[in-house]
Amino acid sequence: MENAASILNRLGVCSWSLQPASADELFRKLDRVGIRNVQIALDPVRENAGGAWARFGDRCREEGVTLVSGMFGTAGEDYSTLESIRRTGGVVPDETWEENWRRVQATAPVARELGLQFLTFHAGFLPHDPSDPAYAKVSDRVARIADFFGEQGILLGLETGQETADTLLAFLERLGRPNVAVNFDPANMLLYDKGDPIAALRTLSGRVRQCHIKDAKRTRTPGAWGEEVVVGTGEVDWRAFLKTLEEIGFKGWCCIEREAGDRREEDIRAARAYLEQLVKEAS
Repeated sequence: MENAASILNRLGVCSWSLQPASADELFRKLDRVGIRNVQIALDPVRENAGGAWARFGDRCREEGVTLVSGMFGTAGEDYSTLESIRRTGGVVPDETWEENWRRVQATAPVARELGLQFLTFHAGFLPHDPSDPAYAKVSDRVARIADFFGEQGILLGLETGQETADTLLAFLERLGRPNVAVNFDPANMLLYDKGDPIAALRTLSGRVRQCHIKDAKRTRTPGAWGEEVVVGTGEVDWRAFLKTLEEIGFKGWCCIEREAGDRREEDIRAARAYLEQLVKEAS
């Protein structure tokens, strides 16, 4: 697996997985997990630019930390249940749209200052049927966001999982924005029960610009969440995942994401060690 081995050189970590309260704490935690490439959550940086995250871009350069991409959240999201996130997620709800548009506009200068060219976010649940009135609304909002960032040379990545790969691909084709791609998260396909991760990766292969390294077990109860688990202990077939990345010629970053549990640093180190072992076995 020549490409799988090269992924170890393109391995990052999602900053929010480490739950840092400041830039200093982020740097300390990166030292402990042994990864210096980061997908950075931009909301804390934007909101605390004069405090805990002051001079963040300069600090990263001083600390030898590479920012590979960014992520921004949307207002009012409630992940308590699948139904609550369906109602509140992304740019779908009308009641949070103006705040989300404000956040988008405020995020752009932060991304530029940090030299980021790729940002990811959850658009929310995309309607399957283009004739659904909500489809045009969500499409128009994503297009507006894409055009805004596109004018500044920034590529957007929509997170996978809240719809099937076929629905997401059809949405992107109808959207027609060349600066909108996919951040592929195999675990989300299981958590939301939206299909086989490897088949989904093949379906979206021409659109994938970044991947999250996260694992999960599919729910046994329709309509309920699956379970996020440590990489290598869930239902993602990681050997097939790495092989498929090689076959589709993937050249982007793979960022370890851990959003559950109270042993985040240990789990991230375990994920890295698991990938290293897979690559060693394949060489």
